[in-house]
Amino acid sequence: MIGLGRMGGNMAQRLLLAGHRIVAFDQNREAIHAASFAGAEAADSLEDLVSQLSIPRAVWLMLPAGDVTEGTVDVLAPLLSPGDVVLDGGNAYYKDTMRRGEKLAAHGLELMDVGTSGGVWGLSQGYSLMVGGSSGAFARLEPVFQALAPAPDRGYSHVGPTGAGHFVKMVHNGIEYGLMQAYAEGLELLQAKADFDLDLRQIAETWRHGSVVRSWLLDLAAAALEEDPGLESLRSYVDDSGEGRWTVQESVDLAVPIPVITLALQQRFRSRQGEPFGGRMLAALRGQFGGHAVRQKD
Repeated sequence: MIGLGRMGGNMAQRLLLAGHRIVAFDQNREAIHAASFAGAEAADSLEDLVSQLSIPRAVWLMLPAGDVTEGTVDVLAPLLSPGDVVLDGGNAYYKDTMRRGEKLAAHGLELMDVGTSGGVWGLSQGYSLMVGGSSGAFARLEPVFQALAPAPDRGYSHVGPTGAGHFVKMVHNGIEYGLMQAYAEGLELLQAKADFDLDLRQIAETWRHGSVVRSWLLDLAAAALEEDPGLESLRSYVDDSGEGRWTVQESVDLAVPIPVITLALQQRFRSRQGEPFGGRMLAALRGQFGGHAVRQKD
């Protein structure tokens, strides 16, 4: 097994606790030292890692989507043997995963895509795993998924062929965008009702128990408000890592309307603009046609 990146390190620790043998490589030497301290065997390179694994091998990648994953798969392919499996636990675009699967199949290798949710909490709480690949490879590696999941009988599933795992995770993240936006808007509305002097932390905590809107995201919202009740330490800037965009594009391709997810994605774009041109244009047009007052920059 191989774990790269912060969440990869946490996953390696969880597997080690379950008694699995881990050989770890990362270009960040500190990450390798951390994995070694937890009990993993260190490798100096991908070649060294492959040489330390017994056949049939299973190599798990936790890498950013795009060129980094592509390049690593290309390096691994000639190093591995027929029957070996490469598992991609990152947030790759599912069509790229399908293409990489075909590329590896030409070498007698299999690519399994493992849509992974749980973030930095996965070490203690377990990960939700959405697995794509053949049923045979899934059966062989199921003990690994069971060790990573919240429990051996829940939190993971074989969702379909190669590409299906990343597709399901993509839609999962799109849903996440919509849920996060709904919580943010609702709490902002509560905060704006100044004459009630509402305690958002208390309200979030109340909703966590028995409410129809309770969820892990609400738990995290309550924790954030506990740490910083006015969120004064944060900027209103929300990044996106690609899954929301891919989800919206897929909805266009399939002609399936997903207005909530689409608007949540658009709101993230808007959050990164301090003085958006579109807002200034609205002010200009209102001033032009109605003679309404506009606010000039200092």
